[in-house]
Amino acid sequence: MPVKNNLNAPHALLSGDEALAQGAYEAGVKVAASYPGTPATEILEYMSKFDEVDCQWSVNEKVAYEVAYSSAVAGVRAIFSAKHVGLNVAMDSIMTSAYTGINAGFVVVTCDEPGLHSSQNEQDNRLLAKMAKLPLIEPSSPSEAKEFVKKAFEISEKFDTPVILRLTTRIAHTKENVLVEKRQEQAKKHYRPCFEKYVMVPKNAGARHAELEKRLARLKKYSGSSSLNAVEMGDKKIGFITSGVSYLYAKEMYPGASFLKLGMSYPFPEEKVRDFVKKVKTVYVIEELEPFIEEQCKIAGIKIKTKDESFRVGELRPEHIPLIVAGDKKKHTEKLSRKPVLCPGCSHRPVFWVLNKLKLNVAGDIGCYTLGASAPLSALHTCLCMGSGDTILEGFTKVLGRNVVGVMGDSTFVHSGITGLINLAYNKTNTVLIILDNSTTGMTGSQPHPATGITIKGERTKKLVLEDICRAAGADNVDVIDPFKIKELEFLIKKRTGEDKLSVIISRYPCRLVERRKSSAPLFLMDKCKKCGLCLKLDCPSIKKEDDGSVSIDAVTCVGCNLCVDVCPFGAILKND
Repeated sequence: MPVKNNLNAPHALLSGDEALAQGAYEAGVKVAASYPGTPATEILEYMSKFDEVDCQWSVNEKVAYEVAYSSAVAGVRAIFSAKHVGLNVAMDSIMTSAYTGINAGFVVVTCDEPGLHSSQNEQDNRLLAKMAKLPLIEPSSPSEAKEFVKKAFEISEKFDTPVILRLTTRIAHTKENVLVEKRQEQAKKHYRPCFEKYVMVPKNAGARHAELEKRLARLKKYSGSSSLNAVEMGDKKIGFITSGVSYLYAKEMYPGASFLKLGMSYPFPEEKVRDFVKKVKTVYVIEELEPFIEEQCKIAGIKIKTKDESFRVGELRPEHIPLIVAGDKKKHTEKLSRKPVLCPGCSHRPVFWVLNKLKLNVAGDIGCYTLGASAPLSALHTCLCMGSGDTILEGFTKVLGRNVVGVMGDSTFVHSGITGLINLAYNKTNTVLIILDNSTTGMTGSQPHPATGITIKGERTKKLVLEDICRAAGADNVDVIDPFKIKELEFLIKKRTGEDKLSVIISRYPCRLVERRKSSAPLFLMDKCKKCGLCLKLDCPSIKKEDDGSVSIDAVTCVGCNLCVDVCPFGAILKND
């Protein structure tokens, strides 16, 4: 849907995330909740600057969803946002909220990540919209994200339903000059308790399911006539049915072609698609990841050309469009990029150094610390999902015995690790969990969480004490240690893994990006270096191997943590006081 700009009005250069947040603000949203996760993080961060919006980082996505949903039921417009896998955490609530419907407008934002830039899968959440039977909106640019979220609130209130709005990485992080408009305050809707609508016991849920099917039929009719699904007629010899960023790529490569751009791709506007295909000789479906549009066309018996299955993996790029048109397979090219590595002075590094030295089996999950899996540290052996550091630990302990530890970050522990620790205690599993407490949600850009005692708006609040939670959850031993005291750390891990108790070790040191401590780089004595390479196994980006096999320390990037001083057995690296 074309977005008209008023050239006399103020504009701002905004990313897709920021533009969506701006649009939600202008639409009168009152409550916004999320948990940090790339590429969705900046939505709530941008919205938190508005005093009119009650924003919160919730402990996890399920909590965030229910806070936002209940606010909409109570009578004010609300928005929930999460990365694609974050939506999984909230799916229990999402599926049933499709039955109950809402009161004021409620928009559910999912930011999918084709290309796996910082995620563990390439999940296509368009499929979840179909499963939940919720309408799906897909902008193809930041300016559309701003306007489409407003339309999503209108659809939500018109049809009494949550509305899913899907961005992908390229839309979320691309910047565009966007029209900034005034906020339109929305009157609070009257909340009336309704047993049949909001209490999903079996009798009520059965009736609400029937209502959901009727609503879906009405939404399908709306989708078929909505301007969100726009036809752009050009050359009638070739046409494209597409959505999201795929539209921009196809338009770039075939600017003169005909297009049906689906801004509301579910419910599927079957008759509009059928009419478009009748007018164009050859029509291609262009979409990233799963064959979502393709399958709906085929179910409807609509004749279209489709991509080879090889294009289901990875990001779609403009140069892929001619390959799809030619019927070719995806040409895989090697991705040239630097190896991801923990920051200089990262407090996770000494923990993984010790775990590698002790040859322990390490269960882990999602966070900066996942980089501990890479060589040469090679000290994290599983990464499944948020909070799996202690649940995988339990299974490993049952089978592999005591030569096992689990690791997870402080934010992840609060997100979904506490229940796993309770399960360890309840099921009498004696093992060791290490919480890597760097006092922030590091991987997604240093957002606060309950154990920091700071809200998203920078306000002081009640601080969750991890030691108290661990003891209350059933841990027999709870130790707090500075990980840079590496000899003490090694002794403690040896001791706790040798005991028949449930122990938690909290490795506590603030993230270098939060507290930018910097000391002098250590002194390197060339004549004492034996070229053993032990310091290189720290995988510190400030330590470099020279052509002759010796090492050097980059004083510019080094923060003076002196871990290399403790590791070098020959005294070739000295603390520089």
